[in-house]
Amino acid sequence: MAQDWNEKLESAQKMLPLIGKLHRTNNVVTSVFGRLLIDVTDIDIIKAHRYSRLATDKELSPQDTLPVLEALSDLELGTASIDLGRLAVKYAEVGGDLTEFLKNELAEVIGTGADVESRDVVLYGFGRIGRLLARILISREAAYGSVKLRAVVVRKNGDKDLQKRASLLRRDSVHGAFNGTITVDEENNVIWANGTKIQVIYSNDPASVDYTEYGINDAIVVDNTGRWRDREGLSQHLQSKGVSRVILTAPGKGDLKNVVYGINHTDITDEDAIITAASCTTNAITPVLKVINDHYGVKYGHVETVHSFTNDQNLIDNFHKGERRGRAAGLNMVLTETGAAKAVSKALPELEGKLTGNAIRVPTPDVSMAVLNLTLEKETTRDEINKLMDQVALHSNLRQQIAYIHSPEVVSTDFVGTTHAGIVDGLATIANGNHLVLYVWYDNEFGYSNQVVRIVEEVTGARPKVLPARIDQREL
Repeated sequence: MAQDWNEKLESAQKMLPLIGKLHRTNNVVTSVFGRLLIDVTDIDIIKAHRYSRLATDKELSPQDTLPVLEALSDLELGTASIDLGRLAVKYAEVGGDLTEFLKNELAEVIGTGADVESRDVVLYGFGRIGRLLARILISREAAYGSVKLRAVVVRKNGDKDLQKRASLLRRDSVHGAFNGTITVDEENNVIWANGTKIQVIYSNDPASVDYTEYGINDAIVVDNTGRWRDREGLSQHLQSKGVSRVILTAPGKGDLKNVVYGINHTDITDEDAIITAASCTTNAITPVLKVINDHYGVKYGHVETVHSFTNDQNLIDNFHKGERRGRAAGLNMVLTETGAAKAVSKALPELEGKLTGNAIRVPTPDVSMAVLNLTLEKETTRDEINKLMDQVALHSNLRQQIAYIHSPEVVSTDFVGTTHAGIVDGLATIANGNHLVLYVWYDNEFGYSNQVVRIVEEVTGARPKVLPARIDQREL
């Protein structure tokens, strides 16, 4: 075991400079079955390869992917996200000349160039979701350079507002410390985060900000305040100079297009100046429901959400306009309503009128669970469902939305920081004929924020080409 470990370590250490060079020179990000190799150590690389045992018959080691990485370094690759694990497995099956194999597999991005056009992004509001969006956008800019966080718009709360907001970005009780450095330029109202200049703009009116004064043009404004949720309210952003599009981080009202990335993001058109990213729960359950409906048909069902408390609730008992939400969030399970079940049909019209839903707020700060109680058109078994969800999570075009876990020891804190929209807990699956119960974990803060950023990248044309191409889940 010691010799095997040392061999893995040696190969991983040889991979590090090659990974960095591909990123710097070609704007290529590498992964091993979806585990991104960004800002990694040699141990991180070994751990990523360990994960491959879930996707292949034989666990890969860095010795297997090092030759692939070395050959990639000699190709004129353009911007892309390239899975070394999938390439290594496929090459082991087909054999032949490695360079020629890679040229054929990656033809779409060979010679396409690494230069990308950056788009400006503005965060309107800087609460729980806003600060996580900032963290993700900063890391995505470092990875691909295609989206750039330029400004944050907030209401000023005292003389130390800037310092306090920078501190909240720097430290988070749930998600830990910011990965990098943060400094504050009080004279110019700027927060510097890993070299990204974030202009802090103080305003109470979304229609009166002149972003062009700060060199911001054609910007995507991500409204994470939840204050306006209809077309009339959100249209105020479009009256400001320098804004071209608005994305709401909440379910929209009226005729606004609710988008769940991975499900209906291709429906976004150039005419959609305002779109919404639905809710965290809708994002968690819609991809899973899509898979189940495509393979087995959903006749009807009920969604029960066990949801962590949020800032909307009271810390201790006090007046609240919502029913039950005035009771102490840290002491009680609070039965409340959710529109997530009905909202699914805005992304999946075929489920219109088939789902009901309710929610229970519980005394945890992050990570929630949705229980999908479904009646299907076809009969199935627990093993059949779990095998399907496992394959979807590993190989399909919904790999970023759906993860799968099969462990008797996982609890909610194990899913803090997941980038997936939802994680199916295989050991909890119940199937009896055409009756199915699925348990789906989700980080209602970070997982959802990643879905929002995927929409931002979609509307800006900044989503990198993923190779080898993933399989449509309907073909599994």
